Amino acid sequence: MFDPISNYVVGDAYHIAANYLKATGRLSGDVDVHQPLLDSIVDDFRSGKTNRLILANRAIARFEKINDVLELVP
Repeated sequence: MFDPISNYVVGDAYHIAANYLKATGRLSGDVDVHQPLLDSIVDDFRSGKTNRLILANRAIARFEKINDVLELVP
């Protein structure tokens, strides 16, 4: 999919985001890979964003926005 450096950036951004969401109780601790979270990071990376903290923060924001909306739906 990507070269080793790209894999590192995407993988590290995913781990940052997933660890934060697990620590805050927003993501189940038994989830190995949350595909929508990873897809969000990959999409941003492919659009030219390469800072792993920015990638993680944008993915977290999207995750929280979607889950906040889902919590409002009865």
